[in-house]
Amino acid sequence: MRMTIPVAKVLAALLAEPDEQRYGLDLMRLTGLPSGTLYPVLHRLQGAGWLAADWEAIDPVAAGRPARRYYRLTAEGVAQARQALADLRAAIPDGRRPWGGTEPTGAPAW
Repeated sequence: MRMTIPVAKVLAALLAEPDEQRYGLDLMRLTGLPSGTLYPVLHRLQGAGWLAADWEAIDPVAAGRPARRYYRLTAEGVAQARQALADLRAAIPDGRRPWGGTEPTGAPAW
């Protein structure tokens, strides 16, 4: 899996609560990524077997909204994501923040 900043942000958001299911708008809010960036990342993660996706079982008319597609990390995805983010953190020299901004805790933004 090619680790980019958007991929790292999505993985970090999903790893924050790995058993929780997240839908697209929720992930957009958590990561700050636009839909045109988020959904290709989700598709890549799903293709790699790191992510499972299921449609919400609702009646859209009764709910007053379309069904949501929920995403969650697979067991393999949790392990691979943790390792990938650890490798990424180890590869970034101290003091450099290619994702921008400052981090009060000293931890990467993802």
